[in-house]
Amino acid sequence: MSLVNLVSGGLDSTLAGVLAKEEGVPLFPLFLDYGQRAAKHEWQACRKVHKLLGLPAPIQMDISGFGRIITSGLTSTKKHIKTDAFTPGRNLLFLLMGSAYAHQLGASAVAIGLLAERFSLFPDQRELFVERTERAIESALGKPIRVVTPLSQFSKADVMRLAREKGVQGTYSCHAGRKVPCGRCISCLEVRGAKMRRKHGR
Repeated sequence: MSLVNLVSGGLDSTLAGVLAKEEGVPLFPLFLDYGQRAAKHEWQACRKVHKLLGLPAPIQMDISGFGRIITSGLTSTKKHIKTDAFTPGRNLLFLLMGSAYAHQLGASAVAIGLLAERFSLFPDQRELFVERTERAIESALGKPIRVVTPLSQFSKADVMRLAREKGVQGTYSCHAGRKVPCGRCISCLEVRGAKMRRKHGR
């Protein structure tokens, strides 16, 4: 298997790449600038952490027009960073772009860093979405491209623990796109919650 890994410079997608590297899977990291507020810091972190961990250099795809039209708390400062976080079609777009890139490269799969379904907030983070998208991609491209979710059994606390063990550092995960994490977006709150559960042994 060879793998297009959808990367954001964040902890989840970086860990997915590290795990694939350890398995000896040929890896093609793809960063999507979909017009997100955090694109600049995400891309900087993505390049830095891949170099630090000896992962292949990521390729950037500019589809930023999507975020200019499809606005959410992730793409527009005019919307609330948390309550308006759902970005319709985002993960579907990610998997389509990743699969198209995989098709071009002759890779057999695309990876997305979704966590265990019990932690999902949106419909495009669930197993049913992944299964149906994989079928749609095969219909669209005329060949199967597997959609793999290497972290689908993990909580954020699990990811943080394993990332520490693997020496993952220097990632960036704030949706607000600030140098100092905002502490209010879903990503920041997930990290804070995972730290609190670890502190209290839960």
